[in-house]
Amino acid sequence: QVQLVESGGGLVQAGGSLRLSCAASGYIFSSYGMDWFRQAPGKEREFVASISWSGHNTYYTDSVKGRFTISRDNAKNTVYLQMNSLKPEDTAVYYCARRRDSHTYYLTYDLRDFNYWGQGTQVTVSS
Repeated sequence: QVQLVESGGGLVQAGGSLRLSCAASGYIFSSYGMDWFRQAPGKEREFVASISWSGHNTYYTDSVKGRFTISRDNAKNTVYLQMNSLKPEDTAVYYCARRRDSHTYYLTYDLRDFNYWGQGTQVTVSS
């Protein structure tokens, strides 16, 4: 069965860095785009970053552009989110998600376009 397991979250001071990982299993990883979302307490889940199945195309929400980098290693079935210059407003639970359709890629914020989610990893940025 499909599994997505995030890791790498933690507590960091403002200005610091973290690298999140999402290990995938149970499907052909290289055939699907992957995304990162986050959810802060009392807020809706929001899009953070996206990467195509090949890794050639990426998108970011405006608030993280220039600070976060999404990447993937199809040989290791893993997608990453490198987060630099972290701010207290980045505090949230971060989730990786797999696109519903293989070999298609477009920017989407619609949660219905994703059919598998990880359990989430907590990122806390102190001021």
